[in-house]
Amino acid sequence: MTPRNIALMHWLLAACLAVASAGACAARSQSQDEVFLAARDAFRAVDAARLMRYASRLDQHLLKPWVDYWRLKTNLEEAQPEEISGFLKTNDHTYLAETLRRDWLRVLGKQRSWALFLQEQPLIVRDDAETGCYGQLARWRQNGEFDLAQLREQWVAPRELPEGCVPLAEAALQSGEFGSQQVWERFRLLTDANLISAAKRTLAWLPRREAPSSQQLRVATSSPSRFLDRLPDLRVRSARELAVFALSRLARGDPQLAAGRWKKVQNRFAADDQGYVWGQIATEGAKRHLPEAVDWFGEAAAAPLGDEQLAWRVRIALRQQKWTEVRDAIERMSPRAQGEPAWAYWQGRALRELGQIEQSAGAFARVAGETRFYGQLAAEELGRRIRVPPRAAVPTGEELAAAAATPGLQRALALYRLDMRVEGLREWNWTIRGMDDRKLLAAAELASRNEVWDRSINTADRTVLLHDYARRYPAPYAEVLIAQARSHALDEHWVLGLVRQESRFVASAKSSAGASGLMQLMPATARWVAKKIALRGYSWSRVTDVDVNVTLGTAYLKQVLDDVDSSPLVAAAGYNAGPGRARRWRDARPIEGAIYAESIPFNETRDYVKKVMANTVLYSALLGGPMHTLKERLGVIAPRSSIERIAAVTMH
Repeated sequence: MTPRNIALMHWLLAACLAVASAGACAARSQSQDEVFLAARDAFRAVDAARLMRYASRLDQHLLKPWVDYWRLKTNLEEAQPEEISGFLKTNDHTYLAETLRRDWLRVLGKQRSWALFLQEQPLIVRDDAETGCYGQLARWRQNGEFDLAQLREQWVAPRELPEGCVPLAEAALQSGEFGSQQVWERFRLLTDANLISAAKRTLAWLPRREAPSSQQLRVATSSPSRFLDRLPDLRVRSARELAVFALSRLARGDPQLAAGRWKKVQNRFAADDQGYVWGQIATEGAKRHLPEAVDWFGEAAAAPLGDEQLAWRVRIALRQQKWTEVRDAIERMSPRAQGEPAWAYWQGRALRELGQIEQSAGAFARVAGETRFYGQLAAEELGRRIRVPPRAAVPTGEELAAAAATPGLQRALALYRLDMRVEGLREWNWTIRGMDDRKLLAAAELASRNEVWDRSINTADRTVLLHDYARRYPAPYAEVLIAQARSHALDEHWVLGLVRQESRFVASAKSSAGASGLMQLMPATARWVAKKIALRGYSWSRVTDVDVNVTLGTAYLKQVLDDVDSSPLVAAAGYNAGPGRARRWRDARPIEGAIYAESIPFNETRDYVKKVMANTVLYSALLGGPMHTLKERLGVIAPRSSIERIAAVTMH
């Protein structure tokens, strides 16, 4: 059912409901799909009575378990345990059973129904922070003990403390297991994550005599410069902590100003505080590509920098070609971070630049078997060309039949057919968890045959030993995409790689930001391009039409490419984050493309450009295009202009 048909059906339902005569609705009987969608709308409107009416009219519909779930979810606080248990038993091992059980555990935790909670908690497959905290609270209420180590895991997580852990934290504070030191540590953790409201609430756990005044906290938050102009008595810990907080806030907006202010007062603080503040300033400076950030990290000395701060230490050192800094920062990362492909590759590069050739090759070899961005680059450093893994045997008829008969996949496809993509994705992903490679390949083929391209890609991408890169990197709509790419003299494999990352070839895709279609066009961009190319009959309602979307998207991509000196890497960054930002992220001197990509300040854009460029190489290999290496495609990025250098310092 297309979105247009669904909209028409909703209009007809509304018209029926608006007419007083019951016969008006009887004149047009509803299909079971329409009844299901009406039940969904009632659930979204939290209209339990209307939901019950539609639920009673749904017979043996494949998606009836969803309606049963919505009915229970709407009234979960008052639902009888027997009714919930019946649903869980009937739908055992399904996504909906897991979701309802998790929902129910949260209700049981709030109701303090500990016996039933402890009976159900072991049955969920994946515990989360909230149910985990309630589980600890339940055991504490029963036997007076809780796992302090588990509580600490929640305490040092940069997020709101789950409700179930609040009484445990209060007990730890009352018993002396936690004290003011832990409160201030959590305050810094939350302010580092910019969770200011949660950080303020954390301070309520300080003894009254140790807590800062609300006025001091307000000024340090809203006007850090004013707070630093009138520093309170730094012999008091709350004053020192707020000064450190204010400097961190100032660094977010202007790291150079913060560095200047800090130099004037840092000697009045302990060495640990000095290192912490320099780490904050240096990280913000590195995100703005300020060369002095290298020295600021040096000022942090032996401060215990986190992996994210060390990552920015590596990135700014790369832009400054400080290879010893690169090596040393990576060596200070946690083992988990050092194992990431990015840092294995850059460690190899640093070792090679420092003359440690054998060790360098070992670092590259750790990731050279992967086909993603850094796997490709590492293989190239070892003199290998990217090779697409051999295609596994296609799924047999029996394997496809088994996939098609899997209830969770059936429900997922039915949800996709009704344009309930979020629910369909959740059903699909839950169902394929734990599948072996053969089953994954069969599920990917099933998704492909139903033109659910995002699930085909995602599912094929999960295989470990047996692979099908034709499913990982499909090319639906290739005719229109390649034709439009060629009309603008764009690399067709680059366009395919970009569309794969933008929408996974879902023509009706809509982002939370308002972008639509295969090439994820924003309304203002689509309107501007349509006017520029004089596209006749354009309206926003047509933007998800494949021909219209690709016509506008490739024209815009060509405009961005021309605007950034024909660098596909910088153009990909510009397509995602805006051409102005992409230009400002260049350096005052030429830098290699991989360094440009790694030092992009926005996490989303940094990940995006790596995937687009790696996709390009793989599409070229799969479709018989020119076998340029990834490093060749990344190229060397031209320096920015003097005006852009000024803008880069003043804008993030």
